[in-house]
Parts: sequence; structure tokens; C-alpha cells
Amino acid sequence: MLSEHHDIDHEFPEFHQKLEALSAADTDFAELVKKHDTLDNEIRELEERGQPIADESIEAMKYKRTELKDKIYARLRQA
Repeated sequence: MLSEHHDIDHEFPEFHQKLEALSAADTDFAELVKKHDTLDNEIRELEERGQPIADESIEAMKYKRTELKDKIYARLRQA
């Protein structure tokens, strides 16, 4: 869906406190979250503006976003 937020805080509201604590304590984790959210913003901007981009490119970006989300989720569950 266009303009839908997929940032980590929206995706996992039940982990909000863990997300903040882990981001503050672990710079590698914070960087994962930052990469995910930056990529999410790029995807949303492309979709909202209707920027010309190959389907393969936008799908690759979405796949990468999903990979990052899976890594973040795994870390949140471990914490």
C-alpha cells in the first residue's frame, strides 16, 4: 500500500521499550534500525512521487528492507 509506514517502531509497537533500550545500548543494532528506516523512507518517497524506477529495483529494495526487519525482529526477541 502506498505511503504506508513500515518503520520498525510502527512494525513492532509491542517492542517499543526494548527497541529504545537496545538501540541505546548496542550501536550495531541501532545502525540496523537506521538502515531499515532510511530504506523504508526511500521506498515510500519513490512510491508517493511516482518516481520512475524499474520494478526489479523497487522489489530489490523491499526485499532488503524485509531482510533488515527480520534481523531486527530476531534481536528484539532475544533481548
